[in-house]
Amino acid sequence: MDERGKKYLLGKSQEFQSDLGIISEEQIANASIGDRLTTHLNKEFKVIKPNINDFIDLMDRRCSILIQKDIGSVIAKTGLGNGNKVVDAGTGAGAIALNFGNIVGREGHVYSYEIREDFAEIARKNISSFELEDIIEVKNKDIKEGIDENDIDLVFLDLTKPYEIFEDVYESLNLGGHLVIYAPYIDQIETSYRIAKKLGFSDLAIVETLERELEVRPQGTRPKTRMVGHSGYLLFARKL
Repeated sequence: MDERGKKYLLGKSQEFQSDLGIISEEQIANASIGDRLTTHLNKEFKVIKPNINDFIDLMDRRCSILIQKDIGSVIAKTGLGNGNKVVDAGTGAGAIALNFGNIVGREGHVYSYEIREDFAEIARKNISSFELEDIIEVKNKDIKEGIDENDIDLVFLDLTKPYEIFEDVYESLNLGGHLVIYAPYIDQIETSYRIAKKLGFSDLAIVETLERELEVRPQGTRPKTRMVGHSGYLLFARKL
């Protein structure tokens, strides 16, 4: 991170160049977390270990991704944990799959379906860069052709017509498993709700998560003028 607070994602074996100067490959290779490195222009950088959010902010993404408020709701409401098995579609750049993989750990697994080959390759690259390729498998396949996995704890769908595969989803989930749908439009989520209910899913709920920070000033504390409003609707359902 530079002195302006801007972050950069680096490997151990590379020279780093920016408008603040050059840091040699040798400096980077010998650096430890917490060290301060100086460029040839005498500008200082701090070495920080990235977490999953830092990585997603800086990774290659050529499509829109779920934002933290929605990802957090999915994880909290489904109780996702270590050792769980997850099916995810479509993968996109891999942001939600990375969050899932980071939580389920080495005892769990994430199977992510992506119909577009270019997106699947970007996601694989991002997942490998964060060293979760042993946990997250990206399949360049249309999930409508069938879900290969069984005894799944969570199926997460970010698709135009997710309800078309609800019967397959129901069969692939274990008893107590969750189905979660992300959809930007109300008609998608309404249709999904009705079909999920008809097929026997339980504990159905539609959630829209809104996020507003507070700002602290000498004059007092108040909500910020701007907030993170509508991004999409989340449908939660469970096989019971």
